[in-house]
Amino acid sequence: MRIVSWGLGAMGNGIAKNIIQSGYMKLVGAIDLNHAGKDVGEVLGMDKLGIVVSKDKEIIEKTNPDLVVIATSSFVKEVLPQIEYAVKNHCNVVTIAEEMAFPFDSHPEESLYMDSLARRYGVTILGTGVNPGFVLDTLILSLTGVCNRVDKIVARRINDLSPFGKTVMETQGVGTTPEQFEEGLKTGKIVGHIGFPQSIMMIARALGWNITKIEEERKPIISNVHRETPVVKVEPGMVAGCNHSAKAYIGDEVVIEMQHPQQIHPHLEGVETGDYIEIYGDPDIKLAIKPEIPGGKATIAIATNMIPIVIGAEPGLKTMADLPVPRSVLSIK
Repeated sequence: MRIVSWGLGAMGNGIAKNIIQSGYMKLVGAIDLNHAGKDVGEVLGMDKLGIVVSKDKEIIEKTNPDLVVIATSSFVKEVLPQIEYAVKNHCNVVTIAEEMAFPFDSHPEESLYMDSLARRYGVTILGTGVNPGFVLDTLILSLTGVCNRVDKIVARRINDLSPFGKTVMETQGVGTTPEQFEEGLKTGKIVGHIGFPQSIMMIARALGWNITKIEEERKPIISNVHRETPVVKVEPGMVAGCNHSAKAYIGDEVVIEMQHPQQIHPHLEGVETGDYIEIYGDPDIKLAIKPEIPGGKATIAIATNMIPIVIGAEPGLKTMADLPVPRSVLSIK
């Protein structure tokens, strides 16, 4: 399987390493403006590979890959031109853009176009990641498979943002003052968790629920101590993360509740990470995973693990609910 990596930030870097080390996938090209002209191995902290990072998307046409992994942005409108170019060159696509996990309700016109384009060129497009893509949607749906009836879903993901790069820190408001955080919410620069509507609608569509309203709330997590990652510094009184929650209604009834407080180095203030899912129905199910499924590693892993599944899938714009159960293909011996 011939792969091109588009974007070599924190997540793209890890995915590219997985591809190289997999033994049955071959990295044939990479696109990244910040590292253009460098050997891919140099960027990844490995031996030189003889593959030069390109700044031009035309490397896709020149290398003729089976699939392009896109790790450049969180938003549909920003990755759409990249997806379009890859598809028109007969390439399957896996992207970790959060809005692509289930874009059909938030971006109906773009989704229809991408699905039509993928079918026309005989390829598959998938948006995935740890969340959205797994913890607060795919995993929940799997658990409902042993329920006779589902009445309500409550889920929390308390996680550590530290492994992520500059873009994620900016969208979460990490490193801002409380005043800058509030201003960022108003201007749209700070959005908190990108993916609640996508996860909610993926679940609802699969269960046959007609969601009538989604409410979201974002609050800053103020640090009392110094915290630091390779891309951001937070002093006491500054914002270390965002506590983002959402409620989905059918009429006046709340049927899905999600809470996702994300911050860098939560352990510095005694916060334990974890993933918690509660399904109320027949039977009730409660799942607790402690500590959290690590966001950075899990995003890298699931994007890599879905590559062969996507290449073998029917053409079109797909979601994780449409494809076989994810599994670790990196463990093949």
